This record gives sequence, structure tokens and C-alpha cells, in this order.
Amino acid sequence: MPADSRLTLLYSYSDPLLESIPDISTWGWTFDRLYQDLGARTQFQQLLQDCATEFGQQDLQLRVRQLGELGDSLGAIGDCLKQLAQLNVSLLIGEQAAPSELITPAELFGQMDQIQLNQRQQQLRRGHARSRLKSSPPPGSAPYGYRRGKERYLLDRSTAPVVKEFFEHFLLYGSLRGSLRHLQKKYGKKISPATGKHWLTSPVYRGDLTYQTGATIRDTHSPILSRQEAAQIDRLLRRNRSLPFRSASAPRSLAGLVRCATCQSAMKISRTLKPGKAPKKSQQNPDQNPDQAKEYLYLRPVACTQTGSPCRAIPYAEALSRTIQRVCADLLPAIAQVEQQAGLPNPLDHKAQLMAQIVLRQETLTEIPALVTSAILDPETAELRAYKLRTELANLEAKLAQLPPVNLKATAEAVSIPQFWLDLSEPERRFYLREFIQQIQIVRATEDREDRTVENWTVRLIFNFQPM
Repeated sequence: MPADSRLTLLYSYSDPLLESIPDISTWGWTFDRLYQDLGARTQFQQLLQDCATEFGQQDLQLRVRQLGELGDSLGAIGDCLKQLAQLNVSLLIGEQAAPSELITPAELFGQMDQIQLNQRQQQLRRGHARSRLKSSPPPGSAPYGYRRGKERYLLDRSTAPVVKEFFEHFLLYGSLRGSLRHLQKKYGKKISPATGKHWLTSPVYRGDLTYQTGATIRDTHSPILSRQEAAQIDRLLRRNRSLPFRSASAPRSLAGLVRCATCQSAMKISRTLKPGKAPKKSQQNPDQNPDQAKEYLYLRPVACTQTGSPCRAIPYAEALSRTIQRVCADLLPAIAQVEQQAGLPNPLDHKAQLMAQIVLRQETLTEIPALVTSAILDPETAELRAYKLRTELANLEAKLAQLPPVNLKATAEAVSIPQFWLDLSEPERRFYLREFIQQIQIVRATEDREDRTVENWTVRLIFNFQPM
């Protein structure tokens, strides 16, 4: 029989628990008829029926991606091979293309050991997928702070307070290593910085589960970290990434923010004691007035590039005072200017769009039980659809949590009041400065007075919502 009289059939099977329906057009294979199954193998039974009745005595070849697509068990695959052998259907597996490479089903029985191994792996993956549909924890030991329950993680009363203490300390001071040292001092628990950073970003402590596939399901167990605290930690981590090393947890609020506009050098905080006066431990509190501690603080360029006369140091207290004055004077006008620029997205509109998408998926999720009751959806399809909806909800709510929790303008109005800054501690002042300011520039100017040159300087602010 001529080669072009051969009829090529293509069969594709996809397990909805493990993969989505593949795009056949991307495979680059030629075929005469396609049979495609998702879950149940009804189309394969139709293929066998067509081979027995419609195609008659034609030379038939069946192309599949892998032999495991013919059945979920070794026995089922063997039955399919026997039926194909009875119908004189040759198999073309994987990337084989030449007619001379065709093999009959009888020649495939020697591959059963490898097929059996693949089937066991598929069964394990399928079991893990069913656990994901039920929002059960992944295999393995429970994270520190939890213990494994029957269907979910449960809080461990002995270790959960340690994790909670770590989060609270980080929220207060914004220092990863400082929080870890606090745990070691208070609980005798030594945690590596890599583990601490993992705790800060892990969905488990927020009451969510993230599986190996990357999908996240929210509210699967009791959280140690609230949603508001988690959003605040995410914002602290994003802000700290733009700061110089060791500046994120520095005790002074201007650390890591100040740069000299003349030499473009970052400025560090230097401490000088009054001659003959050593500050007591009680006087080393960062919230305390430097004059009371008998010490003087200065901002000095780290690497000044001026060759003639290097940029001088400036008093820290004066720089902080002028920075607060500039915040009170410039913040609201800068926000108004940004809002007037065309083409900029409105954060409130973006938040409303996310909320609308969340509500739509929540409504769809509540309708699924009724669809199962009315037999529109079978239980397995309903579980899969609910799983996908919960995953989409988790992604949308994560985006919503990353937005500012309050109106930027309303917060700026409170921050623009000078009295607001007087009662803040240094960590609190550091928090608000980094919330709005990207960089503080020291602009120097010189003028001649009575045959001598005097250097004056001013403060220029670059806010987070402004380009550099």
C-alpha cells in the first residue's frame, strides 16, 4: 500500500488535576484526525470504535506523546495495547516521524517497567493535586510555629509566640538581624538571617498555603501575622531594598536618606563627644536630645570628590529640623502636582477595579454548590473550578494588600502639621520619613562676608512618587 494511503490518528490525554488542555498546533505534527480527552477517556473509546467500523481495512497509525496517556494503570495500558493490536494499529510515540520507525503494540511490552515507574509518579502527583483541591498542607514537616493537624496546620503554643515576637520586633524597628538577636536574647533561639527573611515573606504565617506549582490558597489555617501587619512588612522590605547596607535598621531617622548635591556622595552620621564628658547608658537613647547626652551628631560625606575644599559636615539636628520643615511645606503641593499630571493612574480607581474583580469571583465561588446540586457540574469539576477561583482570589487580594492602606493625601495632611513630628520617637520618625521620602539632598551655596567665605546649605527633598 502506498505510504500516502496511511491514515494517521492523533490522541491526546490531559489530566485536569495536573495540566491544562495542550495547544496541539504548537506540536508541529501532521495528522488526519484528532481525538482529545480531558479527565475521562471517552474519546479514546470513540477512536477504537472508529478503527473497527469507519476506517475498515486502511493502514492505521496512532500518534501519542507518551504511552502513559493510554491509561492510568499498567493493566489499563495493557488492555489498550491488546485492543490496538487486534485492530492492526501501529503506534507512533513521542517525536518519532519516519514510517520505518513504527512499532507494533506487541513490541512495547518490554517497556512496562519504565511505564510502571512513570505511572507511580503520576499517582503521587495526582494525590498531591487532590490535596491541593482540598486546601490540605503539602507533604513534609510543619513550619516552625505550627504542627500538623488532620487536614490543616495548627498553631503550636510553644513556638508560635517566638515567631509572633519576631514579627512584632521587626515591625517596630525594621531590622532583620536586630529582631533575630532579640529572639536569641529572650528565648535562646538562634535563627539564621536566611530563615528570618523567609519568615517575613512566607505565606504560611499569613494563613495561606503556597504549593510547588506556585498557586496560593488564602485562609487555609490560623495566621500568626495579620493581613495589615503582613502588608506593612512587605512595604518595609520594599523600602529597605533601596537603602544602603546597614541603614535599614540604623537608630537615626535620616540614615541612608541624605546625599550631598555638590559631590553626589552619600552622607553618614558621625558622633562626637563633648570633651571630658562621656554619656551614660541612659543618655544613649536615640529618642533623647543629643545635647542632653553630651554628644554632637554630624552628617559627613562618605566619599567626597571635591579636590580643593571638601564638603563640610553639617549638624544632624539642624538637618533633621530643616527636613521636617520642608516636608511640612512641600509634601501637599508635590502630591497635588502629581495628581494634576495627565496619564497617571489613580490609586483609588485601581483599588476599585481590584475590589470589583474580587467580588465577582467571590460570587462565582458561592454559586458552585448550587451548580453541583442541579447536576450542571460534577463534583470533580466543581472542586477544580473552586480551586482555580481561590487561586485567582489570592492573587487579587495580594495585589490589593500591596496598595497603600489609606488615602495618600489624607495621610500627607496629617504629616504636614509640624506638631505631628514633635511627639514621635526616632523609629516612628524614621518610618514616616521613609514612607514619603526617597532622597534628601543637601544643596550648598557660598557667599562672601567681610573678606571671608561662608557656606550656607539648604535641604531639597525627592519624594517616593517623584522621579529622581
